[in-house]
Formats: sequence, structure tokens, C-alpha cells
Amino acid sequence: MGGLWENFVFMERLKKRTYRNIPANIYFWRTWDKKEIDLVEEREGRLFGYECKWMKKKSIPPKDWINGYPNASYEVISKDNYVSFVT
Repeated sequence: MGGLWENFVFMERLKKRTYRNIPANIYFWRTWDKKEIDLVEEREGRLFGYECKWMKKKSIPPKDWINGYPNASYEVISKDNYVSFVT
């Protein structure tokens, strides 16, 4: 279910950015030891990291993300808060 959720969030976010003309470069972030962030948007001179979670789990940003990109943001997108992210 998690993979389907990630795909849904990614595609709906892409639609929102297209409709609202929000330019961004899109990336996926993973370390050699398999820590990852599902979606990274580079826009407005900043990095925005989004982790997509179907089930409620506490998720903290990987330390490598925090240390490597101290000005970047991190947010968990779940079924409780996805509507504002994609509309």
C-alpha cells in the first residue's frame, strides 16, 4: 500500500504544480545505507523534503539530510494532511 500511496501523492503534487505554475526540480534522495526521502523539490532557492506515509508512524528526517542540507525543510505527507499538499 505504501508504494501506491507514494505514487498517488507524487502524481497529484505534479498536477498541482502544473496547474498553479509552480516551477521546481524534482528529486529522490537516498544514502548508501538506504535512508531516503520520497520526494525532494528544489524551488525558490531551497530544498523541500517530503516523506509519504500511509500508516501513522513517527518519522524524523534522516540525520544525513539535516547535516547535509541545514536550510532544507522536511514534512511527512499522510492521509491526514495530503489534501492541502495536492490541491
